[in-house]
Amino acid sequence: MIILKERVLTVLRERGQSVRADFVDRELPDRIDTTRHGGLLSTLHLDLAELAEPEVDAEQN
Repeated sequence: MIILKERVLTVLRERGQSVRADFVDRELPDRIDTTRHGGLLSTLHLDLAELAEPEVDAEQN
């Protein structure tokens, strides 16, 4: 699953965790692969399902 870094940064800053947000901003790519970085995201107590981008049905376009 891919999560946009901007979404993670927003959640962390809303929680008042700007130091953690700054770390994520420096260390992770713009599109975060949860398989590769899931451990780090888990330590930040983030709900991956909530952060995931909704899949767009091709027929809706």
